[in-house]
Amino acid sequence: MRLFIAINLPDSERQAIHRATAPLRGVARGVTWVAPECLHVTMKFLGEHGPEMVTSVRDTLAGVARGFQPIRLEIGGVGAFPHLHDPRIFWVGIANDPKLELLHHDLEVACERLGHEVDARAFRPHITLGRAKRDITREEIDALGHAVPSVRHRAAVDARSIDVMQSELSSAGPKYTLLEAVRLG
Repeated sequence: MRLFIAINLPDSERQAIHRATAPLRGVARGVTWVAPECLHVTMKFLGEHGPEMVTSVRDTLAGVARGFQPIRLEIGGVGAFPHLHDPRIFWVGIANDPKLELLHHDLEVACERLGHEVDARAFRPHITLGRAKRDITREEIDALGHAVPSVRHRAAVDARSIDVMQSELSSAGPKYTLLEAVRLG
């Protein structure tokens, strides 16, 4: 099973993000858009593991979670990795917060003890909206660049848990299943 650690959003916030980003979906068929029920903040991708890893990850997360109270996530702004002129991943941003960065750091360290490599890239918290396909056209990229300013969604939600998730890939898009939720605090 493909596992990752995430902060899941309340369904009302997922739906609000989906509604606010409709102008983007309307101008680009060359993007595989994420279904609203799949919107989340990825904290750590763990990869393929047997079911026994779920218990180990949950227990590890419990040790980390005890040191944190719920964290306020300030959501807003739309962008792309690496950038809007050559997009691969479209996202809604999460404001930098020292507590969120510390949580990410502590998760990396704890997962390293389970045998996972520490991600050397800088942590850039975000909610993935979609992935550009290889056949995205220059016209679609330009249209997306023009549509981005029309997305004015801003919100604040409290992250109350860190979750062990399973990802199942299919031609219809990924399906994410919550396996374990570990409350902060």
